[in-house]
Amino acid sequence: MGLILWLVIGGVIGWLASIIMRTDAQQGILMNIVVGIVGAFIGGLIFSGGTINQVISLNSVLVSLLGAVILLALVNLVRRGTVR
Repeated sequence: MGLILWLVIGGVIGWLASIIMRTDAQQGILMNIVVGIVGAFIGGLIFSGGTINQVISLNSVLVSLLGAVILLALVNLVRRGTVR
């Protein structure tokens, strides 16, 4: 059950981050899930001392969303030379 929850929340967070960064039309559901999960890890590294929270709270979702936005900004910087 935990894996399915990670995939669903990762997909939603990746989707929201892609809307914020205006890359939603360029990526599908699988990429949204990857961006959400990797973004949660990046957010955990930056803001939570290198851990991913086991408890889903508003704080952990916001940290994950911020990490996903940072990830998409870095990808845009590498691809296009601009954060956008």
